[in-house]
Amino acid sequence: MNRYMALDVGDRTIGVAVSDPLFIMAEGYSTIFRESIEKDLESLKNIIVKENIIKVVIGLPKNMNNTIGPQGEKVLSFVDELKDFLVKNSFDIEIVMQDERLTTVSAERILIEGNMSRKKRKKVIDKVAATYILQSYLDRK
Repeated sequence: MNRYMALDVGDRTIGVAVSDPLFIMAEGYSTIFRESIEKDLESLKNIIVKENIIKVVIGLPKNMNNTIGPQGEKVLSFVDELKDFLVKNSFDIEIVMQDERLTTVSAERILIEGNMSRKKRKKVIDKVAATYILQSYLDRK
């Protein structure tokens, strides 16, 4: 069964979410704690293979005035690395960018409303943000 995957790419972590096989719902999958680009890409490759990923939706952080700032530039650089990696490994996977403004804020609000401690929130916030990114994309389609 094919699925989509969403990534919330940060400096220290990458939040990962996957869709159901019908592309209706997003579900938090994991948080990758970043070590090196090679290890990050290898971790993503394992998920791609295991979950039959056919599309990757990546959250693009934009400024509120719709410009791309330093964090957005880092994400775009990561996307270039991922594209090269996918081609080298013979994956034919579409990569799409999804505006991710306020997804982390929304994710944090949900976790606070669920009375989750700050320490626990830190561990899952990126995965929840990736879920928001993917669900926004699925809802738009």
